[in-house]
Amino acid sequence: MKQVLVVGSTVTDVIIHLDHLPGTGEDVHVIKQTMSLGGCAYNVSNMIRLFGVPYILFSPVGKGTYGHFVREALAGKGIQSPIPTPEQENGCCYCFVESSGERTFVCHRGAEYRFRPEWFDLLDADSISSVYICGLEIEEPTAVHIVRFLEEHPALQVYFAPGPRILILSPEILSRIFALSPILHLNETEALSYTETNTVEKAAQTLYEKTGNTVVITLGERGAYYRTRETAAYISGTATKQTDTIGAGDSHIGTIIARQQQGASIETAITDANKVAAAVVGTSGALLPEETFQTLGF
Repeated sequence: MKQVLVVGSTVTDVIIHLDHLPGTGEDVHVIKQTMSLGGCAYNVSNMIRLFGVPYILFSPVGKGTYGHFVREALAGKGIQSPIPTPEQENGCCYCFVESSGERTFVCHRGAEYRFRPEWFDLLDADSISSVYICGLEIEEPTAVHIVRFLEEHPALQVYFAPGPRILILSPEILSRIFALSPILHLNETEALSYTETNTVEKAAQTLYEKTGNTVVITLGERGAYYRTRETAAYISGTATKQTDTIGAGDSHIGTIIARQQQGASIETAITDANKVAAAVVGTSGALLPEETFQTLGF
């Protein structure tokens, strides 16, 4: 089996639990605070790893306090990015989790989002079958180096999870990515806002017309909707008690990538992704513990 190239960030998630987000001038108390590995690319790669699919975490890890934390945590898991250490400091993500389980991110952006063209020369494209990218790196001026690598290797299947950044990304860069026929993965709010439509069916059709490939729109506890050239359907979600929503979208697309690498149909892959995302929502933090993953029966 060829590898999945996971391009993007690995950061320190500083997870801060509180009753509610403060308004301007309001004081609130922190209930609990923890630190863990995070970042869209790392979260996706971790799910791919749990499914036993080979992958490359192609993620810059900078210097400074947060870079040290990330590097040590990755080393403890036997993971090393092929990218040399940049001179800039690594950033972090402050994840504020309210008592409802809803999360709000405040990101301190650093070296983890910025890519250099020579780094892609370290890759053996023949060993790779698919590539994951997200909107955070594509927002940076250095996104051109990522896109150029993909354009130079058109046989690679691209999975693109732009997130809310799809609303502010350069139209020229988006057009170049859409021309690569990526599998698109967005949530309902992102899809409706970007397409300026009022139903997920219309949004999926509009997005499909831009890429000519599968579109997956996640619907929270309601599951997901997808469109391909042949079919379009809703796939029900899995009931869960919400602890927090950190990493739910990353786990969803990570599962889809892993299951499709294993030969599963898109319907089966999304069904499994709904199940995994529900388990992540029921867990504190973005990462599903291995023992919890094992109980899901994959």
